[in-house]
Amino acid sequence: MPIPGNLLTTAMAVMPHQNVDRAIELALTLDIPFWPQLPRLNYYEDMYVQASEHFPGILLDLDQKTLRFSIDRFIVELEDTLAHFEEPEYFDISPTYSAVYHRFLNMDHSNRPAIRGQLEGPISFGFNVMDQDDRPILFNDTVRPFMFEFMARRVNVQLNRLKLLNTNAFMFIDEPGLQFLFSALSGYNDSAAKTDVEAFLSMIDRPRVLVWGIVPTNVEPFSKESLDSLEIQLETRWAALQKKGIDRDFLLSRSLLSPATCCLVNPDGEKTVEKAFEMITSLSARLREKYRLI
Repeated sequence: MPIPGNLLTTAMAVMPHQNVDRAIELALTLDIPFWPQLPRLNYYEDMYVQASEHFPGILLDLDQKTLRFSIDRFIVELEDTLAHFEEPEYFDISPTYSAVYHRFLNMDHSNRPAIRGQLEGPISFGFNVMDQDDRPILFNDTVRPFMFEFMARRVNVQLNRLKLLNTNAFMFIDEPGLQFLFSALSGYNDSAAKTDVEAFLSMIDRPRVLVWGIVPTNVEPFSKESLDSLEIQLETRWAALQKKGIDRDFLLSRSLLSPATCCLVNPDGEKTVEKAFEMITSLSARLREKYRLI
């Protein structure tokens, strides 16, 4: 089944909440709910840490909240990891690494148009995790091919788990690290990344849809926007695309709406993020009525 569109709502998963019940409750206010990632709850809930589970060579320090890599340990642990490669549960997120995920799995989502999971993408993971020489593991020609396959398996296992709850389940692959590809200092250019990402995507089940991240979640930008201003911004972009030959009705049928970003740094904690969730719901309702979307 395709991912639903028609300006239904979802959001990126990282949230500032420390109360699991409230975070899940908020996620469930959207048309397409997701399991929240709550790094303020504990370090296991960090998106990079969750992606690192069972990855050979990882050095996780919960007290110092650091995630690093040792090539010597990678060499020692690789054989054992490969021995588990045909075991789906090995690539899933354990209750230790996300109590929130398993709470979400125990809920009934069968009446939703879709549900969504997520995993940190291999490029961002590879940029963020440093080896014993303070060098991103993405630059290691031995580790990198394994990392892409490992993460693809993690995506597929989580997706299959979610599809048991809702046949329209899909995944977000979070890749904030893509911005570094165009830096001459990165040591890994956009051409190499294109080849690797194409190979990575070929290994996963990947229906695609546009998500318009439109409602700010930071305090100051949020305070400057309204439903009217956000509606104008979206319709201006849709009109520009229509002039380039993209049919608006087809575009909307393949589009979702979302808050613009995750946000952990607001001085008001969770308040503005929760307001952004409310606003995206109101904006969706307004536009769906305007364009007569089911």
